[in-house]
Amino acid sequence: MNKVLTSAEEALKLVGVKDGDVIMLGGFGLCGIPENLIEALRQSGKKELTCISNNAGVDDFGLGRLLDTRQIKKMVSTYVGENDIFERQYLDGELEVEFVPQGTFAERLRAGGAGIPAFYTPTGYGTIIADGKDIRWFDGKPYVMERGLRARLAFVKAFKGDRHGNLIYRKTARNFNPMMATAAEITIAEVEHLVEPGELDPECIVTPGIYVQYLFAGNDYEKRIEQRTVRPKP
Repeated sequence: MNKVLTSAEEALKLVGVKDGDVIMLGGFGLCGIPENLIEALRQSGKKELTCISNNAGVDDFGLGRLLDTRQIKKMVSTYVGENDIFERQYLDGELEVEFVPQGTFAERLRAGGAGIPAFYTPTGYGTIIADGKDIRWFDGKPYVMERGLRARLAFVKAFKGDRHGNLIYRKTARNFNPMMATAAEITIAEVEHLVEPGELDPECIVTPGIYVQYLFAGNDYEKRIEQRTVRPKP
């Protein structure tokens, strides 16, 4: 099976992205996000999307690009504090939001990829996070039931990938991308460096190619910093 495609646009066309799709998008803040696939989604004009992502980008970058064009119907996220468009749409009732504690979010993704439909966690007990959810007591402590997360599509970003779909991530970009790659029916990876099979050290591979259906070499990465903080020179 040839997994290598020429572009994000070809990938979206091949998998038949449609209105109302549920899509996981990897990355942490603006680090390790699938920039090319997000832009291709924007250009596709598909709407009513449910996006599962740790955060929602900033006003003019990342998923903020899709919020600006009102292509996202619902966000499942943990942190959205850098996006004014997100705040405005949520407060105006235009955007549905499912807030998830970050650790719970990570475990929901891992569980979804491992075929675990639900699990119990103490996080969120006694808050609105637990409203309407099953509560069980274990060893004298209350736990909240959370469902594993699955999606039809996962868009991930890796530092290197070979033609078999094996992926290596770089530093913070390893957050959420590997888990999402396992938790979707179809995973598309964009990589900075596309290499031949055998060039990746097997001991360094994070996502085995069995989880990746398609990949392509991305381009024109901006790799923005969400909040640049520097110390003054002495």
